[in-house]
Amino acid sequence: MSPINLAIVGVGKIVRDQHLPSIAKNPDFNLIATASRNGTVDGVQSFTTIDAMLDAVPEIDAVSLCMPPQYRYEAAHKALSAGKHVFMEKPPGATLSEVHDLEALAAEKGLSLFASWHSRYAAAVEAAKSFLASTRIDSVHVVWKEDVRQWHPNQDWIWQAGGLGVFDPGINALSIVTHILPKAIFLTSATLEFPENRDAPIAADLHFKNADGVPARAEFDWRQTGKQSWDIFAETAAGQMVLAEGGSKLTVDGELKFSAPEEEYPALYRRFAEIVKAGQSDVDLAPLRHVADAFMLGKRKSVEAFHD
Repeated sequence: MSPINLAIVGVGKIVRDQHLPSIAKNPDFNLIATASRNGTVDGVQSFTTIDAMLDAVPEIDAVSLCMPPQYRYEAAHKALSAGKHVFMEKPPGATLSEVHDLEALAAEKGLSLFASWHSRYAAAVEAAKSFLASTRIDSVHVVWKEDVRQWHPNQDWIWQAGGLGVFDPGINALSIVTHILPKAIFLTSATLEFPENRDAPIAADLHFKNADGVPARAEFDWRQTGKQSWDIFAETAAGQMVLAEGGSKLTVDGELKFSAPEEEYPALYRRFAEIVKAGQSDVDLAPLRHVADAFMLGKRKSVEAFHD
């Protein structure tokens, strides 16, 4: 099979840090165009809108959408309507109904739609999933706390309605939890902290249970300073499991079981190539459903204003 002619929409930090290096190392893809209001890629045809790009470069086979989620539906609909496979950065959309509509359109057109959850491809995630499947789980505790000023400086969109606020990183944790737990969990209560000058939360405290009553808690906070925390703890019959550093390291009762370098985005592009070749889609909305449930059930708490 010839390489997949790929285009990127939205050339920002995540594209330069992760997408471009991953695409360059993957022989299944040939980057031939970009569309972005501000960014370009050397040696690649550049356009300011997806409409202009799709009109000018009909040989595009697939499009990676890397703009904020509030704007993704329109771009994805245009790409699918033009006969292109679509890779959607996380979260795949601003609402569940948008993504369900795109999934139906992709099926109608016989195209591949990929809702990418990069944290699921962290090195130790599959090892954690296997461990939890082999033992009784008594409780789960997620601690996902980072400094928004370090990771998302001056990104106003992320504080707007639909930008998700602290759920932008928190949904990474939820994407892992929904993948590694053998039974589904359901939100029972939540508290969301909104800065008085922002439309999206800066912190969240979520409480879940599964059908057997096993409790799970997730603490998300964007005000962390010093060491950043991206850890998932599980108390089990076989000891305490810790999936640490965003899913890259697994320990059980303090004994290292698995650790490997980060390969999340290369793995995403390998998966995208796989589903395109197979004529399939991969659209798991479990992490986004939990976020929607948090906004539905969560108590809103106003906290002091936040400024970058």
